[in-house]
Amino acid sequence: MSGKAVLGIELGSTRIKAVLIGEDHAPIASGDHTWENSLVNGVWTYTLEDAWAGVQDAYGNLKKDVESKYGAKLTKLAGFGVSAMMHGYLPFDKDGKQLAGFRTWRNTMTGPAAAELTELLGFNIPQRWSIAHLYQAMLNGEEHVKELSHLTTLAGYIHWKLTGVKALGVGEASGMFPIDSTKCDYDQTMIDLVDGKVAAMGYSWRLRDVLPKVLGAGEDAGCITAEGAKLLDPTGELECGTPCAPAEGDAGTGMAATNSVAVRTGNVSAGTSVFAMVVLEKPLSRVYPEIDMVTTPSGMPVAMVHCNNCTSDINAWAGMLKGFVEAAGLQVSMNDIYTAIFTSAMKGDKDCGGVVNMPMFSGEPVVGLDEGRPMMIRTPDARLSFGNFSRSIVAGAMTALKIGMRILEKENVQIDSLLGHGGYFKTPVAGQSMLAASLNAPISVMETAGEGGPWGMALLAAYRVNRKEGQTLESYLNDCVFAGAKGSTIAPDAADVEGLNAYTAKFEQALESAKAAANMK
Repeated sequence: MSGKAVLGIELGSTRIKAVLIGEDHAPIASGDHTWENSLVNGVWTYTLEDAWAGVQDAYGNLKKDVESKYGAKLTKLAGFGVSAMMHGYLPFDKDGKQLAGFRTWRNTMTGPAAAELTELLGFNIPQRWSIAHLYQAMLNGEEHVKELSHLTTLAGYIHWKLTGVKALGVGEASGMFPIDSTKCDYDQTMIDLVDGKVAAMGYSWRLRDVLPKVLGAGEDAGCITAEGAKLLDPTGELECGTPCAPAEGDAGTGMAATNSVAVRTGNVSAGTSVFAMVVLEKPLSRVYPEIDMVTTPSGMPVAMVHCNNCTSDINAWAGMLKGFVEAAGLQVSMNDIYTAIFTSAMKGDKDCGGVVNMPMFSGEPVVGLDEGRPMMIRTPDARLSFGNFSRSIVAGAMTALKIGMRILEKENVQIDSLLGHGGYFKTPVAGQSMLAASLNAPISVMETAGEGGPWGMALLAAYRVNRKEGQTLESYLNDCVFAGAKGSTIAPDAADVEGLNAYTAKFEQALESAKAAANMK
């Protein structure tokens, strides 16, 4: 190829995907790899060996797609960027040796640390943030902490190994430690407060020694080295020297992919987890444990409602239903199963007929659950039809988000546009309508919504190599990428809103049952 294409790779929770875009920012080729987290000794994790195998497989499949479509080998790129599931904990010593297994965003083991840091800093520190994991390891007296030299996220790790640069985009960095948006850097006052704790506990390192450097969108984050090119493409065909965008998390790439980086814009990313992000005009009136304060890839403050659970339970039920169909001697595809679930959800009773689904595979801090136990509850007089079953699992996937979003409503946060993207919206209309009713707000989905995070990362990489002097990310996305973009908007249906309000009331009543079920080992 001519070397003018830009590549974005994202390591999501269940899929690693590579998307190549042309000069018009439209995808021209892609490749992916499926993987899954493991629960090892009570910790949700992935091995770094599996991460590299997945990255190489996704890139290899991308190369095959390029050759199949264009009869050309992919040897040169104009720009590159990597993103991954947000935050988590990846510690290394001075020699680059991994000190502890990767602790993902999904873990809810850092409650004491998160609570103590929130009180110390006067700023909500969620359990999944890197600083919460680090401080919990300190409180636990874990031996590896004294050897700590570098702490990063999965995106930061892959970027480091490809470029030699220990840096993160500000959006991803804002999930490691609080950011001062006026400086696009870690908040120094808060750094000093935590460093006081670090010193008091006898550690020789300080936070700025171990955290990645913070970079804004468009800044120079290094180039792919010869060693990095061989890591990405073991065949040796990829040339080194590709300029790289700062590594981001899936939250930042979701904002880029939905053009939700300006104030009063927001997006909902719905896949294995679900989160809503709204770019704020002004700070919230106080600290809320349910609201994460993060940033856009250019450093603007963002209120984020993050829920650990979304489509995993739908996936589990879909797999069970496929097993039933096959046991009956019939053959249907998984896509057929998902379509049947989502379309039937539109036909069920508005309140799900008394059927309540609790889709908690892991803990859900937004609703006060420390551990997850997926469960379905129904009253004796519930109407257990396939429509009500389907509606309960599709609605249940969004109920924790609905509960968290009430806070922004009470804070009178103004949202001009709210865009949805992710697997939840794959079936046309159904997921979009359900979310509109859940949040009682119009939901837009662009034609590009299915491209998701890896496309968003490719856009950030394109901004890195193409932006003009003084051109903001907001301007670049508006003028160069989304001008004339097509999509659809669905307004909430009043009857659906009323029905899901009633469903949510039952969901909240059932939460004590979910807490009790955590005793089942």
